[in-house]
Amino acid sequence: QVQLVESGGGQVQPGESLRLSCAASGITFSTYTMSWYRQPPGKGRELVAAITTTGVPTIYTGSMKDRFSISRDNAKNTVYLQMDNLKLEDTAVYFCEAQDIKAGSDYWGKGILVTVSS
Repeated sequence: QVQLVESGGGQVQPGESLRLSCAASGITFSTYTMSWYRQPPGKGRELVAAITTTGVPTIYTGSMKDRFSISRDNAKNTVYLQMDNLKLEDTAVYFCEAQDIKAGSDYWGKGILVTVSS
């Protein structure tokens, strides 16, 4: 059974940091591209960042490029999203995705809430 479990969310003040983790089980983690998405309240889901099987990261949204970073530890089957200098607009549910295009596999975590509030 495939599971993606996000952790590390919570409520912080503007300017603070959080590190999200997504632990995967039931898949050959090293063969999956891992991504983080987020869905702000009342809005659609957007791609935040992705990291290839070889560890090449991409941050997709300009407002996050200087503040967020994605990394992975294949030995721990875990992908991380480091979020620094958090802003009110970063408030969202953050989701983890595992995708193996060659195998046609795509899995999602249940999401974790990040609230940035003063």
